[in-house]
Amino acid sequence: MSFVERIRRAARTLQRRIVFPEGGDPRIVAAVHEIAKMGMAKPMVVVTAGQETPSFESEVGIVARSSDRFSPLEQAHRMVAAGEADVCVAGVVYTTGDVLRSAIRNIGLAPGVRIASSAFYMVLPSSDVADEQVITFTDCAVVPYPDSDDLADIAIAAAADRRRIVGDEPRVALLSFSTHGSARGASVEAARAAVGLIRARAPGLVVDGELQGDAALTPSVAARKSPSSPIAGTANVLVFPSLDAGNIAYKLVQRLGGAQAIGPILQGFAHPVADLSRGADAEDIINVAAIAALQSKSEMI
Repeated sequence: MSFVERIRRAARTLQRRIVFPEGGDPRIVAAVHEIAKMGMAKPMVVVTAGQETPSFESEVGIVARSSDRFSPLEQAHRMVAAGEADVCVAGVVYTTGDVLRSAIRNIGLAPGVRIASSAFYMVLPSSDVADEQVITFTDCAVVPYPDSDDLADIAIAAAADRRRIVGDEPRVALLSFSTHGSARGASVEAARAAVGLIRARAPGLVVDGELQGDAALTPSVAARKSPSSPIAGTANVLVFPSLDAGNIAYKLVQRLGGAQAIGPILQGFAHPVADLSRGADAEDIINVAAIAALQSKSEMI
């Protein structure tokens, strides 16, 4: 069973109420139809007063709200905050900035989290779906130049979500152009300081850094460059030193390596909030909705 099939099946067992505030977009209409048909969740759609309501199946809840006070996006986020919905999925019309500002204002961050961030789940190609490898790339869409405290928040949030979504034990590598002091620089020091913060805040989490990409991912290289590393070349959560590095890396792996990039998945909020790419198609929307539903599982770090 592929990773996508697994997350959709897992979401189906939860039966979360997923609210979509962009019900006028045909991609959302198609995705909502398919989600209802699969029984993956209980979709709800926010529309403005007077807006023509798309033709949804009877099991889809249409929540009509006036736009005089709140936009459909704000209304959807307020529904999640009030417990009227479990998850909000938006972003095919609204920008990332719109989604983040509304989510911070109406939902807020999880306890102990200072900053919202994001992750992509990179599904690496394989001739056998049983051998699919899924690696978390974070942060690739939100925080431009994280300091050590930001990196710690990003890493801990990504690790917690990985347990919920992938179901394995996170092995977190803070990436750099240096491995264990082989070079110097401000970003190197930030990564190293972040590791100390993470170990203090989440002592059970397997984490190391600073590590170069090959030392994080290749056991034979790790044996030479970082023989004392608890990661030992088997990282499955990669924390990038900047948005430049993370965004460039995921797109290169996607376009040149043939990986499937699922995301961006927002993390660090009090309740699950999804931000879609404005270029997303119906399949992308369904996959992000499935992951967001899994984010609603109880804390696992």
